[in-house]
Amino acid sequence: MFAVLKTGGKQYKVSQGDVIQVEKLEGNVGDKVTLDQVLMIGESDQVDVGAPMVQGSSVTGEIIDQAKGPKIIVFKKRRRKNYRRKNGHRQLVTHLKITDISKK
Repeated sequence: MFAVLKTGGKQYKVSQGDVIQVEKLEGNVGDKVTLDQVLMIGESDQVDVGAPMVQGSSVTGEIIDQAKGPKIIVFKKRRRKNYRRKNGHRQLVTHLKITDISKK
């Protein structure tokens, strides 16, 4: 069984046992998180597509880690104007292990 869910403005195709990296969710390591914005859910030949969400379905995951993502370098430059700005950014991320996909 698989599901397509939406969290943090992005969509992820997951199945039971997958580990995904999403934008930061509130909670501590070991907490259970329920994601109810499920766009599509299906098995091998039967697919249920929501309009826009599948009613009554949810995905449950366990928080494995709260971390920072890779460093992104932002460099701005105007040629011939002696203007240079360099900034770095690391987005906070959560690693989730998908434990259950429920469909009603």
